Amino acid sequence: MGVAAEPGQKGVNWSNIAIGGIMNMVTTLGQPLEVLKTQMAANRSQTMLQACKTVWSRGGFVGFYQGLIPWAWIEASTKGAVLIFAASEVESATLGAGINPGLAGLLGGMTGGVAQAYATMGFTTCMKTAEITRAKTAATGVKPPSTWAVFADIYRREGIRGVNKGVNAVAVRQCTNWGSRMGFARLAEDTIRKIRGKGEGEKLGAAEKILASTVGGTLATWNQPIEVIRVEMQSMAKGAATNVNRPAKLTILNTLGFIYKENGLKGLYRGVTPRIGLGIWQTICMVSFADYVKIWVKGK
Repeated sequence: MGVAAEPGQKGVNWSNIAIGGIMNMVTTLGQPLEVLKTQMAANRSQTMLQACKTVWSRGGFVGFYQGLIPWAWIEASTKGAVLIFAASEVESATLGAGINPGLAGLLGGMTGGVAQAYATMGFTTCMKTAEITRAKTAATGVKPPSTWAVFADIYRREGIRGVNKGVNAVAVRQCTNWGSRMGFARLAEDTIRKIRGKGEGEKLGAAEKILASTVGGTLATWNQPIEVIRVEMQSMAKGAATNVNRPAKLTILNTLGFIYKENGLKGLYRGVTPRIGLGIWQTICMVSFADYVKIWVKGK
């Protein structure tokens, strides 16, 4: 997603599949922020400093790249391809119908976000979250099982539903994530264009596009409660499953109620600071940089 669409563009642009997969692999450079965000969302009593210390204790610098290989790479390459392709097709069609860029970006992002969630992300985010949140039990000193062992155990007990646990929360998150990122970024681009006195078809400079993506990535973090709910539903953190107040069968609504009861409103926004950084980086890659890549590919 985020690849600039052209009004009235004819035919399906299949190159967006490759562009999406490649560009989203670039976003995995932000994995330390992903790990920190997930750590704080799963352990909502931790401060940023405590979360950093916990992650560091799991292997030093390497701890901040937990879940990168293979899960984040599998997730990034597949979800990026689905996201860019679906969102660009919708954005192109809506722009061709005369809809303004902000709304076109919103609709494209929402469609791409939902498509990527159900196509690939339910499984991969579950396994990536399991990798990040499984913890060595301090009291027993027992080494946690590998993520592949976790996957085999979940699949044996719960089947495909188990490894897709939280997929509905993922879909809501991705729908609002990329709808907001793309919508706000395109709206910011349009606003910058008007402020600078540029025509509708006139291109923005690189700094202007990065600024617009920064605005989009920052404002899109309004939905952090959905991310915290998603992490709780998929969490393998110590004590998560044994908490007597935690619902036996988690849904989006009862997980929301559980988190609010346990940690209040602040708990629903745990990890929002690293997520702002991650959101900015992802939006710059998937909106600004992807636009330039599409132009380059079209020229070839």
